[in-house]
Amino acid sequence: MKEFTVCYTFDDNIITEKIIKNSNVKKEDVEKEIFEKMDRDKYFMIKNDQGVFMVNTFLVRYVRIMYEKVMV
Repeated sequence: MKEFTVCYTFDDNIITEKIIKNSNVKKEDVEKEIFEKMDRDKYFMIKNDQGVFMVNTFLVRYVRIMYEKVMV
């Protein structure tokens, strides 16, 4: 398993999310999945330690996968 830390940047806020995928998934695949979700949906949910956020995709300015950690 791999854990990806994704950072969503807004005009006045930054929200991070941890996504867990299979070990054969690459960073580019996760990026593609996030962008497809943003293109397809007007809103999506982000769950992290601070809570659950309903995000308007039009307000997201920048998306970055910061860390990729292999879990055993």
